Amino acid sequence: MWRAVARALAIGPAARRGGPRGRGPGEERAAERGRRGAVSPGVAGRGGRAASMREVNLDELDAQQVQLLAEMCILIDEHDRRIGAETKRNCHLNENIDRGLLHRAFSVFLFNTENKLLLQQRSDAKITFPGCFTNTCCSHPLSNPQELEESDAIGVRRAAQRRLEAELGIPMEEVPPEEINYLTRIHYKAQSDGIWGEHEIDYILFVRKNVTLNPDPNEIKSYCYVTKEELKELLEKAARGEIKITPWFQIIADAFLFKWWDNLNHLNQFVDHEKIHRM
Repeated sequence: MWRAVARALAIGPAARRGGPRGRGPGEERAAERGRRGAVSPGVAGRGGRAASMREVNLDELDAQQVQLLAEMCILIDEHDRRIGAETKRNCHLNENIDRGLLHRAFSVFLFNTENKLLLQQRSDAKITFPGCFTNTCCSHPLSNPQELEESDAIGVRRAAQRRLEAELGIPMEEVPPEEINYLTRIHYKAQSDGIWGEHEIDYILFVRKNVTLNPDPNEIKSYCYVTKEELKELLEKAARGEIKITPWFQIIADAFLFKWWDNLNHLNQFVDHEKIHRM
């Protein structure tokens, strides 16, 4: 069975290869900041903490991914209250994470009408967790008026719509924010390597529909839809060290995913916008 899944994971001729697709206005502005080498001087949150200005050698990293390090993420406290903004670069440096720098993020789980989950394998160009298998889409809302809006997590859901298009080529009209369902939040921390890592409060978002896919190979190495049984086999292969899985996906799969998957028609029972699950 796994060989069949592995074949499905390879991006076929219908999926886009080559250079990056066009970016939206916000991503173009971030890319321009990256080309100019702009890095925020560090936004102090409550208590006066500022992000480190450590010099990090970016020369060996993918140029397109380096440009995205200039995007401005939303800094939060442990209760998910906004305290400022900082570059994606500074938010993902382990030395800043060790000082407590925490940002807002989201993880999308998209199921088709056969109740299969869309997985992706992160491209080898990614700065954190390259080549790892993970859920449909994982990213960050940006510090701009559209994505800062907090009522019913509408800003986060708009960010998810934006990144589903940027990574997977899903037309934005196919995934309007009102069809992206916010379940709950998790708080986790993980190192990718000696320099880069993650420290996030992660909004869990579910989508159920068939969509058009045209992945950007700079973001995604491979993708496929899987059944519960196929995902369990994938997790077993990860446990044996045969493949790599992102830490947030592992946490969510171990603690929550299968009971949510068993109740896709009754997800309201799992909606909890008050609790932040500390993982």
